[in-house]
Amino acid sequence: MKKTAIFPGTFDPFTKGHHDIVMRSLNIFDEVIIGIGYNSAKKNRYFEIELMVDKIKSIYQKMPQVQVLIYNELTSTFAKKHDAVFLVRGLRNTTDFEYENTISQMNRNLNPDLETVFLITSPEFSAISSTIIREVHKYGGKIEEYLPYQL
Repeated sequence: MKKTAIFPGTFDPFTKGHHDIVMRSLNIFDEVIIGIGYNSAKKNRYFEIELMVDKIKSIYQKMPQVQVLIYNELTSTFAKKHDAVFLVRGLRNTTDFEYENTISQMNRNLNPDLETVFLITSPEFSAISSTIIREVHKYGGKIEEYLPYQL
């Protein structure tokens, strides 16, 4: 049976830390679907979703085991539609764990077949967050070293 995992997030923007999680996930799963979701708690994206889809697809264009899809529904529902029984999440610190653990519990409640796999962020990427990258970019700072593609 093919092991498919969903790596959900808003990816606003998709960082080298996210890329690291995808690449490490491919050592565990046969297929990784990067699911770019609309988060109702985040009203406005900073980077256009279509731009992120194009940039992320360009990274994995020679890797058919990686897909990039947009979704606007519960992650547990999205996973079920794609026959994925795993979610992959990266953890930078204990704050991330507290937040992700709560979401994991709810996803499991909504879809009992869904298992969340947490990967600890590689040390060199642990300080990178999309929120900080957006703030640096907004005020004219250089962000290229934190992204696996060129804007």
